[in-house]
Amino acid sequence: MSQVNRKLEARMGELGLKQAELAHRVNVEIELLTGRPGCVTDADVRRWLRGRTRWPQDRIRLSLERVLSSGAEDLGFVPRGKVRVPLEEDSVRRRKFLSGASGSVLAVGVSGIGDHGRVDVGDVRRLRQEYMTILRADHEGRGPRHVECRAVELASRIRTALARSTASARVRDMLHRLAAEVISAAAFASLDASRPLRARAHLGKALAFAGLSRDGEAVYHVWNHMFLASSQQENHAEAIAGADVMKRSSIARRDPLYLSLGHLRHANGLARVGRRSEALRALGDAERAFARSEEKRRSEWIGFYDTGEFEALSAFVWAALGEFGRAEYRLHRTLALLPEGMARNRALYTAHLAWVQARQNEPELACATSRQARLSVSSACGSRRTARTLDATRSVLLASGTKSPRVIEWIEESGAWT
Repeated sequence: MSQVNRKLEARMGELGLKQAELAHRVNVEIELLTGRPGCVTDADVRRWLRGRTRWPQDRIRLSLERVLSSGAEDLGFVPRGKVRVPLEEDSVRRRKFLSGASGSVLAVGVSGIGDHGRVDVGDVRRLRQEYMTILRADHEGRGPRHVECRAVELASRIRTALARSTASARVRDMLHRLAAEVISAAAFASLDASRPLRARAHLGKALAFAGLSRDGEAVYHVWNHMFLASSQQENHAEAIAGADVMKRSSIARRDPLYLSLGHLRHANGLARVGRRSEALRALGDAERAFARSEEKRRSEWIGFYDTGEFEALSAFVWAALGEFGRAEYRLHRTLALLPEGMARNRALYTAHLAWVQARQNEPELACATSRQARLSVSSACGSRRTARTLDATRSVLLASGTKSPRVIEWIEESGAWT
């Protein structure tokens, strides 16, 4: 007769984890351990809680221990045959499993963070280097699933360091800020996969950590992604309000670059609800603030907002206002300025270029540009924003009723991959 696993139930309650979220986190850990996505579901979690699964498979059990920061037996699981494995033997098994997983050496959790129960500035710097690696993976188009998994895992380790280690007030503020930035990266990956509800779940946590950090820029960072989530859900009133928070923030008052991005987000929201004159005024404010910004050391995340990105975001404003010729001009400038290695953005902005060309009744040119977008990034990338933009282009061309053989061929071809 199976018994309810009260210990697991209590630990999940302590951490505020629901069944589906625990399954997701375990799958993240499995992918990091083995190089292959996990397949744990909330139904598996219910079996654990009901005592029907008394001792999960090795890779699942070890991943579950990492997520919950507790040993399997402390979580109420019972080894098969009720034979306790000696601590030394268990450690050997773990090392063998970890070193054999896809041939990788897994440094997660043994990187020296919080040694001797204390976290220092050097530990924070090492964690930040891992965060920068995640940002590079995002820019290179490694795919939202990969980026989100890595960000969630890193954020989990930061939370563990905060909960289990001692640190000075300064270091704790640094950890809170880094947690907010890392979770924001996970949120952006969700947005790239066109999952705004998932992004909002991440952003709620990021906003809490940003508040704990007492850092205005960290809060601004979260609101920037809040704007994107609102826009993706077509909640433009909320997006406009969020952009207003950005441009009135303390960091925007100190640095024209942040002020410019706030104004540009505001212009985008206003344009999408048809408030043309206000949108153009906000766009002008964004241009003037951007021109006043100076080259200096800033946080890693804001590095995306360069001249090419300014042109791209301006193009979105013009497109929302129906000025497709102006939008096309800006997008050509964006693609000319885009640095090497920005595979995800190159595909995305090329797809937007195809869409504005289709809107200007240039079907054959739009088809050629769409093919370029398709070739710019691997189909395994998983960026749903790019796919949705290409699908929108296809819809415009279908509605045009064109009889061009090249366009008809492209419509049939694209139906399989948009």
